[in-house]
Amino acid sequence: MLKQRIITAIVLLLILVPAIAAANPVPFAALMLLAVVAAAWEWGRLNGLQGMAAYGLGAVALLLCGAAWAMGWTQAALPAVWLVAGAAWVLLAAFLLKGGVPGWAPIPRALRLVVGVLALWVAWLAIAHAKWMGVNFLLSVFALVWMADIGAYFAGRQFGLRFTKNKLAPAISPGKSWEGVWGGALGVLLMALVWSWADRHFGVQVPSFYSRLWDFSPWLMVLSCVFLAGMSVAGDLVESLVKRSAGMKDSSHLLPGHGGVLDRIDAILPTVPLALMLLQFLDK
Repeated sequence: MLKQRIITAIVLLLILVPAIAAANPVPFAALMLLAVVAAAWEWGRLNGLQGMAAYGLGAVALLLCGAAWAMGWTQAALPAVWLVAGAAWVLLAAFLLKGGVPGWAPIPRALRLVVGVLALWVAWLAIAHAKWMGVNFLLSVFALVWMADIGAYFAGRQFGLRFTKNKLAPAISPGKSWEGVWGGALGVLLMALVWSWADRHFGVQVPSFYSRLWDFSPWLMVLSCVFLAGMSVAGDLVESLVKRSAGMKDSSHLLPGHGGVLDRIDAILPTVPLALMLLQFLDK
């Protein structure tokens, strides 16, 4: 299993790194579109679709993203889209996590499918737009999600349940602790400080997400980083909730040793649209 995970990770890096680094945003947008189509297929299966019906959901995601691309939305300022998507993520995540696993099945399947595809669509649109804004900006938002996850893992292992009596969401993801969430947020804050300093020190042409916030207000950067670290955890928990309701450990086996595409991007889905939403307020 470890060898399989390593091989898959290397292959993914060999594909993604050149696309991320490329000056032309098209290759990366196309790769992310492929990932979203696969994630939509997985979403259909998690919600009871089989065979061609699940593939059809992937086709719907492809059409939505393709239409937005054709209309030039990947390079357009879309404040209303980011505001609606960000607010929806906060409200829906709170609603779903409060209801827990038992609260998922009573939601009409048609509604679950529609909301899931829309979440994937807006996430792709936000990711493509972030790449168009610049590699430094894109990586700073992605790194926030990665650091929140890494910090949570190590803090949870080292300090889990030392300061709190209850786990974060034992019925959804038994391994997560509040100490892990705090450790992830702290890791994000430290990274943001170093990243924004590096931007200023090296005089980068494209400022990172952290530098944009810092230049407006250091306190806004702190609050935004903590908020987005928490929302990345919420994205992960929502997908775990859906998988538990479906009785599935992984969203699929498309990525050997790593599960499915949704398993890898669940924390990114709310984070990138919310990051763009926050930036919209700075431009006013």
